[in-house]
Amino acid sequence: MSAPRLPIGRLPIGRLPIGRLPFARVTADRLGVAVSALCLVHCISGLVLVTLLGIGGSVLLNPAIHEIGLAVAVVVGAIGLGLGLLRHRRMELAALGGGGLALMATALAVPHGPAEAGLTMVGVLLVATAHILNMRHRHA
Repeated sequence: MSAPRLPIGRLPIGRLPIGRLPFARVTADRLGVAVSALCLVHCISGLVLVTLLGIGGSVLLNPAIHEIGLAVAVVVGAIGLGLGLLRHRRMELAALGGGGLALMATALAVPHGPAEAGLTMVGVLLVATAHILNMRHRHA
C-alpha cells in the first residue's frame, strides 16, 4: 500500500528552478538536519552545564536563543520540507516535520527547565527525521 499523496494536482516542477537544481532540496534538508543537531546539542549542554555545574545559565538559558533557533528551524524546515513535498507529495513527511516544529513552538510557552528541554528535543528529533526521510525520497 502506498503512502497518501497530497492532492496538489500536476505542478510544472520541471519548469521551476528547483526542478533543475535538485541540490537545492538536498542542501536545505542537510541544513535542516544540521540546525536540528545544533539545537539538540544546545539543549543537552544547557541542562548539563546549568543543572550539574551551575554555570552558563545566563547564556544557555537565554530565551532569545530559543526564539531565534525556532525562527531558523521554521524557515529551514519550510523550505526543505516544502520543496520535497512539491517534488514527491508525501504529506506524512510534512506532517512529521510540522509536528516537530509545533512541539518546539510549544516549548516557548513553557518555563525553562526539563519540560521545555524535553519538548524541544522531541520536536528537534521529529524535524531531523523528516528532513532525513525527505532526502531519501528526493528521487521518488
